[in-house]
Amino acid sequence: MGERKQPTNTALALAGEEAMVVQTMGGRMHVRWDESARATPHGQLVFFTEFLATAGIFDRWVEQCPLSYASPNASSKRDVLGTLMLGILSGSKRYAHIAGVRGDAVAAQALGMQGVISEDSVRRALKAMDLAASETWMRLSLMDSVRDALTRPWVLDLDATIKPLYGHQEGAEVGYNPHKPGRPSHVLHTFWIGNLRLVLDAVLSSGKQHTSGHAKVPLKRLLDELGERKPALVRGDCGYGNQDIIDICEERGLPYLLRLRQTANVKRLIERLFRREEWSRASDASQGWQAIEDSIKLSGWSKARRVVVLRRRIKHDIAVTAKRDERQLVLALPHDSVEHNAKLWEYTVLVTNAEYDIAAIGQLYRDRCDCENGFDELKNQWGWGGFTTRDMHRSQITARAVALVYNWWSWYVRAANPNARREALTSRPLLLAAVGRATSHSDQTTLYLTPMHAEAGLIKSMIANVHAAIRYVRRAAEQLPKIDRWATLLSYICQRIAGPTALPTPPPALPA
Repeated sequence: MGERKQPTNTALALAGEEAMVVQTMGGRMHVRWDESARATPHGQLVFFTEFLATAGIFDRWVEQCPLSYASPNASSKRDVLGTLMLGILSGSKRYAHIAGVRGDAVAAQALGMQGVISEDSVRRALKAMDLAASETWMRLSLMDSVRDALTRPWVLDLDATIKPLYGHQEGAEVGYNPHKPGRPSHVLHTFWIGNLRLVLDAVLSSGKQHTSGHAKVPLKRLLDELGERKPALVRGDCGYGNQDIIDICEERGLPYLLRLRQTANVKRLIERLFRREEWSRASDASQGWQAIEDSIKLSGWSKARRVVVLRRRIKHDIAVTAKRDERQLVLALPHDSVEHNAKLWEYTVLVTNAEYDIAAIGQLYRDRCDCENGFDELKNQWGWGGFTTRDMHRSQITARAVALVYNWWSWYVRAANPNARREALTSRPLLLAAVGRATSHSDQTTLYLTPMHAEAGLIKSMIANVHAAIRYVRRAAEQLPKIDRWATLLSYICQRIAGPTALPTPPPALPA
C-alpha cells in the first residue's frame, strides 16, 4: 500500500526504444531512434538566414507585423512568421505540410525562434491579425523587398492568374477559368518587374473579378507608392488594352504598350492595312513578324492613338476539329476550306504612346511572356495555388507572404549566381538541401553539413559569392553606420547582374 504504480510500456513501445536490426540489400544495419539530436534536412538555410540578417529585412518584417496576443502563453510573432517562411521555403503548398518542418531545431535557432509551431497555430495567428493593418503591412513589405533595385529604367508588367478552388471558400465564384472550366476560383492580379521577374504586389479577388477594371485601384496605389521610381514602360496583354488603364498611364505621363482585343473595329483596321506595302520585312531577329503602324480611335476612347499591327505567316500545316455531335470529332484539313498555296496569317495589334522604333515594338512586347514563367514558378514550385482558408483575408496574407519569400530567395540566388536566373526547382536543391547536424560546446555551436547534391563544388562557389556580397555590405556599414544595408545589398547584386552598364531596358527612343 502506498506504492505508486509505475506505468508499463507495451511491447511495441519497448521495441521502438531498443536497437533494431535491419536486413538490407547491402547488408545488416543496426538502427536506433535519436529524437534528442539537433539535425536538419535544410542545412544550407543558415547561409540564407545570414543573408537576411545582414540586411535586417526579416527582423523588420517581424517588428512591423500587426499581430498581438494578450495571453503570455501564445506564440511570438517571430515564431509564427518564421514557421510560415520555413514552410514556404521547404516547398509546402498547404498549411498541413508545415508539419514536415516541425522538428527542425537547427532552422529555428538560425532564425532566432524559440521553436517551430504547429500549422494550426499559424492559421489562428493569421486570423487574429487586423484586416486593414495586415493589408498595409504585407503590401509595404513586398514593395520594400524590390523598391531599392528600381534605380535604373525598368518595365512594369500587368497580368492576372487563376487560382482554382476545391472547397467552400469566400469569393469562390465561377468566372474566367480556361484550364478548369466551371471550377470556382480566385484571381491574383499581379504586378511584375520585367526582366528581373520579381513581384511588386499581388491582389486577391473573387473568381468573377478577373478583368482589368478590378486592377485599376491597386495600379494607381502602386504607382503612387513608387514615387520617383516609376517604370520606363507599362506593359500588358489584351485584358489591359482599354481606356481605363490607358488613362492611368497618360495621367502620370508613363509610356505604355498594351495589346488590343480583336474587336470589330480592330479587325477592320487589319483589313485596311493588309494590302499596304509599308509592312516591315520579316527576319530572324523579328522571329518572322512583320510590322506596320497607324492610328485609330476605338469606341469609348477619348482620342485617336498610335497602334502597331504585327503579323506572321503560319507556315506549318494546320487542321481544324469540329464537333459533328456530342460523341464524334470531325477533322477538317486545310484543302477543305483554304485554297491551294494560300497564305495564313496571325495578327497582334498593340496600342502605345512610346516613341520606340517600330522594329523594336514587337520584341519589346514578346518579352512580356517572361512573367508567364514567373506565374508557373510561383504556382507550381512555391505553393501560390495553395494555403487556402475559408476566408479571403488569410489567403491574401499568404499570397503576399509567398511572393515576399520568393523575392528574397530570388535576390539570394542572384547573389550566388549573378550570370543566370535559377528557378526553385533547381536552386533549392543546390542552395538549401543538405543534411546538417549541430553540436554545442562551450557556448559555441558547430554545424556539420553533408551536401546531398552531386554538384558540391558548384555549391561551395555559389556560397562564396553570397559571402562576398555580405562582406561588401558589412564593410560599407562600418564606414557609414546609418547606411541602408538592404539598398546597398541590392545595389551590389544588380551591379553583378548587369555589370557596369545597366539592366536590360527598352530600346532607346527615336530622336524627335
